[in-house]
Amino acid sequence: MGLNNQIDFISIYKMKLYDFIIAQQHFCFRREPFIKGWKKVIKELFSAEKIEVLNMQIKNYLYHDHHANHLISNEIKDLFGEKFIIRYNILQNTVYFSQYSIGIHLGNEKKSFGYLFIKMDHSFLDSITEDELISFISVSIDLFKSCENQHHIVDEEHRYKELFRVTEKFHSSMDIEYVLDEIISTLERVFPSYTYLFLLSIEYVYDDLPIENFDFETASSSAMEAYLNGNSKLEVLMNGNSNFYVPLKGKQGVYGVLQVKVPERLILKEDEKEFIRLLANTGGSAIENAKLYEQSRRLISDLQLINETSHQLNSNLRFSDTIQFLHSQIVHSFNAAKVGFVFINDSSYHIIEGSSATFFRKDGKQYIDYVVNKIIKEKDSLYIGDTTAKLHMKSSIYQSLMAVPMIEGDELKGFCIVLKKEKYGFTFEMYKLLQSLIHHSTLALTNSMLREKLEKLVITDHLTKLYSRNYLDETISHSFQNDARGVFILIDIDNFKKVNDTLGHQVGDEVIVQVAKLMKKNIRQSDVAARWGGEELVIYLSNLSLEDGISVAHRLVKEVAITTKPRITISCGISYWSREKNIEVKNLFNLADEALYIAKKTGKNKVVVYK
Repeated sequence: MGLNNQIDFISIYKMKLYDFIIAQQHFCFRREPFIKGWKKVIKELFSAEKIEVLNMQIKNYLYHDHHANHLISNEIKDLFGEKFIIRYNILQNTVYFSQYSIGIHLGNEKKSFGYLFIKMDHSFLDSITEDELISFISVSIDLFKSCENQHHIVDEEHRYKELFRVTEKFHSSMDIEYVLDEIISTLERVFPSYTYLFLLSIEYVYDDLPIENFDFETASSSAMEAYLNGNSKLEVLMNGNSNFYVPLKGKQGVYGVLQVKVPERLILKEDEKEFIRLLANTGGSAIENAKLYEQSRRLISDLQLINETSHQLNSNLRFSDTIQFLHSQIVHSFNAAKVGFVFINDSSYHIIEGSSATFFRKDGKQYIDYVVNKIIKEKDSLYIGDTTAKLHMKSSIYQSLMAVPMIEGDELKGFCIVLKKEKYGFTFEMYKLLQSLIHHSTLALTNSMLREKLEKLVITDHLTKLYSRNYLDETISHSFQNDARGVFILIDIDNFKKVNDTLGHQVGDEVIVQVAKLMKKNIRQSDVAARWGGEELVIYLSNLSLEDGISVAHRLVKEVAITTKPRITISCGISYWSREKNIEVKNLFNLADEALYIAKKTGKNKVVVYK
């Protein structure tokens, strides 16, 4: 073709491209529709019977027709070498392209956009000069560059709209799981060809997200560098794939790393890296804010727990109620499986009633024994996430353990032990909270225990450990007001003066103690055994029939006679009251005393009921 024909050929190409772009503007920014539309223009321009596009790459998008499954990029490059146009005389000697009239490399010295093969009428092809084909390549390259620029602008707009949208969502949420989910969702929308993984250094329980713990021992050097330096790092693998590591950082620290996995056939562009960095930085700040919010809420909750506990413990609870309350608070606040309280005396220990039943069994005492040895030696708290490894057990039902000493002044009083079945079931924040809780509770526990000891000293006889006469009087008065009946047994040790005179007062005291123990053995927990005075003792049986009371007295008389050393006997006088009998407390004592007098006068070692 001459100059005029050349102008006509290129002008026709440009006009067809113009019509294509105007008619299908909304497709021009989508890679595959754009390439397919361009192929249609080429087919019309060359009056082609068939065309094929191979290894067409516009920006980050790779397109090729069906032959690409059988071709390697290097084979196509070898076919063209440094040429941009190959005609039929060369193509006819190839396996895959012998049917085509011409092959065109759509590129220049700087960049290759792909390869075009056309099957067409040879006479029409011969009418197109080399210069016309070079101009065709140049116009096509300009088109592809414009398309890339448009794609870049559209992609940038889309990305920053996404970034703005997700930033708004981050500011409206204080939920770490929500923040992580939004980061992943945004990345998958913007860059669907990549895969993503969070490597977190913070504690998490988000099972539905692609998350792993950041393992400092096994993490790659690139991941470690990103985490420690706070800068993104690209890692190219031996298989051609690559990983892009971006730190999730806030103002106070780095909370993990976002790993972007890029397949071999794709290249992560600088603008894509920048978007991922911006999103990760925004996400890192959102994670930090959410974490700080969680911490503040937890601190408020912890303070409320300590305040509520301190208030309850300072409300003069009984020791057993104090232990029960603490047990309940710890189970609820720490989701604990077992809770125990242990008091230490020198090298021995005593498990407090109200502790979980496990600690009173052999399988539970192994935890106690370990903690006792550690705490006596170190006087410090224990925080164990894997008891099987730490305690050298073959198997352990409870994998997580916390133990906090109870120290008053500088004296070790005991400790609280908390167990959980899961490994690493307690967070470090839980451990610090337990320390604070036990620290605030120790004084209340020791005071409660001392108060009950003092109360017991006031209401018990020092020698026999039986209740005092005053306590007995109060109990009987209470029984008269609230019960339907009761039995009063007055007990006297027969010939006690003779025991004192012949064997000494120490033996006499031992005899009284023996009888006192037998009295407590033969009554219920609700009954009262008291020292009346000297060798006289009393049992009061609340809400018991006279027949049952007589039975208790006979059983006691029999046991005393055969078990005491030296052998002694006792005499019992019994009085009885009920709602039907109009009797006063004072008369109850006097009637029992009269019955005892009769027992003494009629042979001793017997039971007499006042009638």
